Amino acid sequence: MARFARGETLGYSQLRLVIPFAVVIQVCAPVGAQTPAHGSGPGSAATLAMAAEQQGNFAEAEKDWRAVVQQNPRDAAAYASLGVVLARQGKYAEAIPAYRKASQLNPKLPGIQLNWGIAAFKQGDFEGAIAPLTAAVTSDPESGQARTLLGLSCYGAKRFADSVRYLEPVVKANPTSTELRKVLAQGCLLSKNFTCAEEEFRQIVQQNPDSAQAHLLMGQALDGLGRTPEAIAEFEAAVKANPKEPDANFGLGYLHWKSNHLDEAKAAFQEELAIDSNHAQALAYLGDIAMKEEKPQEALGYLEKAARQRKDLRIAYLDLGAVLMELKRNPEALTALQRAIALDPSQPDAHFRLGRLYQAMGQNEKAAQEFAKVQQLHQKADEDVASKMPKPSEAPPQ
Repeated sequence: MARFARGETLGYSQLRLVIPFAVVIQVCAPVGAQTPAHGSGPGSAATLAMAAEQQGNFAEAEKDWRAVVQQNPRDAAAYASLGVVLARQGKYAEAIPAYRKASQLNPKLPGIQLNWGIAAFKQGDFEGAIAPLTAAVTSDPESGQARTLLGLSCYGAKRFADSVRYLEPVVKANPTSTELRKVLAQGCLLSKNFTCAEEEFRQIVQQNPDSAQAHLLMGQALDGLGRTPEAIAEFEAAVKANPKEPDANFGLGYLHWKSNHLDEAKAAFQEELAIDSNHAQALAYLGDIAMKEEKPQEALGYLEKAARQRKDLRIAYLDLGAVLMELKRNPEALTALQRAIALDPSQPDAHFRLGRLYQAMGQNEKAAQEFAKVQQLHQKADEDVASKMPKPSEAPPQ
């Protein structure tokens, strides 16, 4: 029987996120525009607001600046200053409309776009931070703060390729900033720019050779480049650095499985189960190996448990269909194979097995339809290990 690939693509929402690196970037709202506000004479609300702000009494300054913008609704500088005192109180959601209004009144007001971008970033509105931070970078291309925050905002908005584009020059200008390099490397990996990911993770591994996470992510980059033996070495280094690193043994097992080193794969998957007895993917691939070894009852135990743990694990349903068919449990096999096809109709292997099942059930017309679909679909190669592993944290630092 022809051997078809069985890799499944897992969406972000289906993966348990692992935060491999804690990145902390200190950002402070820069001082607002220094243009005098309307009515800024002695005793005016603007004068009182600036005095309160200088004394660090931001709550009082907020009250006074609100009075200023109420009296002078066209005063861009007053709105900018209101935004600053709101931000300094952590009221980023309220600061954003103040900055937006200031920008509408005077888009060239110094610092306004950067302030607005910082407030959106701190609020967690990464998509909303991109436009003002892009404007801030355009107006001041040398601003490392604006460029860094723009790269991190793109990362938070899952625009990973854009994140790489903005963070690369920042890291090049600050080669000792390990934390930013980690974010850049993860952006490269998530955008499947494996060459970039290898280069950045190699730097990280050299700086911290005992980091299991660094070796694990480096291995994903190498496998993405088709250098699976080197990837296996990195996963082995990850396991050596931390034998209980979540998913490290699974990733090592998957690489051995993909290389048809089934004994090594089995040992690694069992190590993963020793850490997490309900690891669905390790269970599924152990079931696949047992099926290859013609041990249908053992395979069935692994695969049924895997399917109970994960309803979206295609290989579990695909192999369940094959094992149940071998055990002459055709109605259950039909349900399993239909589920595998629903999870990814573009894979030819499930259509082939379903065709064989229909033949066994005497439904030759349906069998012919499935075999025709096999001919229409391109055979897929086994996927890289990165598609199987939990993604690096997609949330940027705060």
